[in-house]
Amino acid sequence: DPGRVPPAFLPDVEGAETPVHEVKRKGGDLRYCQKCGHYKPPRAHHCRVCKRCVLKMDHHCIWINNCVGHENYKIFLVFVLYAVIASFYSMILIVGSVIHSAPKDEQLSSDSSRTLIIICGIILCPLTLALSVLLGWHIHLILQNKTTIEYHEGVRAMWLAEKGGDLYHHPYDLGVYENLISVLGRSIFCWLCPVSVNTGNGLRFRASYDILPSTPPCDLQKIALHSH
Repeated sequence: DPGRVPPAFLPDVEGAETPVHEVKRKGGDLRYCQKCGHYKPPRAHHCRVCKRCVLKMDHHCIWINNCVGHENYKIFLVFVLYAVIASFYSMILIVGSVIHSAPKDEQLSSDSSRTLIIICGIILCPLTLALSVLLGWHIHLILQNKTTIEYHEGVRAMWLAEKGGDLYHHPYDLGVYENLISVLGRSIFCWLCPVSVNTGNGLRFRASYDILPSTPPCDLQKIALHSH
């Protein structure tokens, strides 16, 4: 499960431990899901397919028939990594089979099996490429502590900031190492294991304002995002 928003969730706008609150771009109100009937925690969005809000939603994946969010993002990433490794390993086996069987086997059955292997290789090539691009994309997102939704929202936020003469900074970017452990966990030996090691409950996330001592304290940091 990617993570559900508790029905009784209420944002603590006066809490000193919560320096970042996401608000609607229009009106500046706290984000409220009309379909689910509750407030949205930071980084949570409503999935039209799952028909509910998902904690730290990245995207809805049709291949696993589930959303990718706070609770299962690491498992999804490791799954894609395993798939990429398996695809390259299969490509090596296919190429090796074609090369080593070519000078020896000249029977009809061997030709048909070799043809089948070549067809499998042709199908496997775009699959390996697509999975490799997907893995590289999500590694890029993790290094910046972004979700796919936040990336697209950040493009617009960056454009608006530059238009107004300001500099946009993703509020959840804690640095490369902190970004990695926020998704993969603190134990490096478990990073490639298919176990979920979540930091926090998905209702509140560390922000760059928490670790930058030079940043003046603020009661409410408004982050203008889309209302999903």
